[in-house]
Amino acid sequence: MKKIIVFASLMAFLYSCGNSNNSHTPSSDSLQTVPADKTNAIESVQYYGEKVNEDSVVSIADLKAHMGNNKELKVKLRGEIEAVCQKKGCWMKLRNPDGEAIHVTFKDYAFFIPTDAAGRSVIVEGIAKIEETSIADQQEYARDGNKTKEEVAAIKQPKTELVFEASGVIVK
Repeated sequence: MKKIIVFASLMAFLYSCGNSNNSHTPSSDSLQTVPADKTNAIESVQYYGEKVNEDSVVSIADLKAHMGNNKELKVKLRGEIEAVCQKKGCWMKLRNPDGEAIHVTFKDYAFFIPTDAAGRSVIVEGIAKIEETSIADQQEYARDGNKTKEEVAAIKQPKTELVFEASGVIVK
């Protein structure tokens, strides 16, 4: 019996030693950061969600023209982050030259972006769509964006707006 206990202890020790590994390999779904310019490592590019490249990108100013009469359009947009959900980074608003920011959510809430990303440039890939945002959703977004109680209470009408569901994001 003593030999079995010693043998089992030795096997457990060897198993744990064999699995110890000082390197961490991130999963393909996790954040990846690479220098934007190899000569300036201070500036970086961060990828979230599905892989996105910078080919065939449309500016936010040109989005409505690309959509035409379509209610939905799969597209890649380049823009600047105006605001981010301050609770956990689960949505962002992109600055729009026409004055009405584009609300961006993340497909299946599979990823979030940093809450301090406002002001940074982004490329988002996904689906732009015209849809109605309920009063309750607008109020929730306002609370998440640290709006005052008065600002939240002032929301009294559903809103038809251009929104975006991103499957992947590059934050620069």
